[in-house]
Amino acid sequence: MSQKINVAILFGGKSAEHEVSLQSAKNVIEAIDKNKFDVTLIGIDKNGRWYLNDASHFLLHGDDPKQIRMQHENKEVALVAGRTNKQLVELSLGSADKAIDVVFPILHGPLGEDGTVQGLLKLANIPFVGAGVLGSAVGMDKDVMKRLLRDAGLPIGKFVTILATKRNAHTFAELTAYLGAPLFIKPANMGSSVGVHRVENDDQFQTALDDAFKYDTKVIIEEFIEGREIECAVLGNDEPKASVPGEIIPHHQFYSYEAKYIDADGAGLQIPAELPGELVAKIQEYAVATFQTLICEGMARVDFFLQKDGKIVINEINTIPGFTRISMYPKLWAASGIPYSQLIEKLIFLALDRFDREKQLQTDVGI
Repeated sequence: MSQKINVAILFGGKSAEHEVSLQSAKNVIEAIDKNKFDVTLIGIDKNGRWYLNDASHFLLHGDDPKQIRMQHENKEVALVAGRTNKQLVELSLGSADKAIDVVFPILHGPLGEDGTVQGLLKLANIPFVGAGVLGSAVGMDKDVMKRLLRDAGLPIGKFVTILATKRNAHTFAELTAYLGAPLFIKPANMGSSVGVHRVENDDQFQTALDDAFKYDTKVIIEEFIEGREIECAVLGNDEPKASVPGEIIPHHQFYSYEAKYIDADGAGLQIPAELPGELVAKIQEYAVATFQTLICEGMARVDFFLQKDGKIVINEINTIPGFTRISMYPKLWAASGIPYSQLIEKLIFLALDRFDREKQLQTDVGI
């Protein structure tokens, strides 16, 4: 039997989406094919420190999304840049003793999904699942993402960007005159609906800005788009494919953090979405176009609004979509014929294929 591939599951992180990452990691660790892959668990705590974890007890309250916590045995580790093997160092030993074949980052939000960890892994010469540095960065920054999609001629909603240093550049009245009411306010670099607010008056507007600026120095103000919430998963590198679309049916005003990850009854999922064939094809076309426009690889979930007149509006992309038991990305691929365990395997081999391709590139001019 051929040697198993050692996959490092990287989870946790300093982001406000730390607990979401723990849930996603738990599901991936349970589902990965242990006959093909050895698993090394690397948990990042809320202070940004990296630890080796034991799969038998790396979580506290693992079945309770409201209380889930990471626990470790104080085996602090770090990556060594520039090596070609044994890049993971256990600091207490002071030696490089872990050979990692590929990393599966299950990190949601800043300092994990935004290109920072991806850059570190590239410096350490370790293959990793998902988008590279650029795709991760622009996928996380909703302002840059929307500008790139707009310039590519893809359909997006109207938006305004406000910097923390120019918070008072636009009044509520000015924004509603341009965008209509209600407005949606969100941090530019955040996900999972953290810091997102629907606002209908100036008092709500000021409160929402206060909260959004807790998470980022740049805030996006978006028009309200009435329509069905459709999501489509994308998988691949050079020739990405789109899954069947699914529909989110919120049981609240909008698809909040709690509805996505804590409240199992917070939203209904219709997979596949009940759509005519021509709309399914168009959504899949837009999903792949979004993926390629934003220089993504491996995986992503693209979110849409479908208006009553049939108009499709791209909302955003998520380059490390949730892998929890109620997450759309694995459910969409399961409905498209790729079960959870096989999906994880495909993502790992996509990462290895990309790494092998990039190794062929010349890094000096031969002088």
